[in-house]
Amino acid sequence: MPVRAVRGATQLDADDREHLHERTGELVRAVLAENGVGTDALISVFFTCTPDLTSDFPAAAARRLGLGDVPLMCAVEVDVPGALPRVVRLMAHAELEVPRAEVRHVYLHGARALRRDIAQ
Repeated sequence: MPVRAVRGATQLDADDREHLHERTGELVRAVLAENGVGTDALISVFFTCTPDLTSDFPAAAARRLGLGDVPLMCAVEVDVPGALPRVVRLMAHAELEVPRAEVRHVYLHGARALRRDIAQ
């Protein structure tokens, strides 16, 4: 089975723990749904947050969705002046039977502006 990487991002309205969990959960569910991926096909998920998000780890939100047995990791995004604020990004690796060009990357809320070329 081929392994594919799926990208996604969402923007938060504020740095609030419950809001971060809500938006991260929405992003994870959308990435899985858009690609027809079940949690059993997930290999790992890597999250990044812009430096202005400190209320919690996005991985905590993923664990609330039942991804406790999937390796999850979080990091801080590069602090580039003028970059879009309050963004959670993810890259999920999954067993996915589609050509790389058919992987559906998901950008939600204000994060759609990051990749208008591939946002769903």
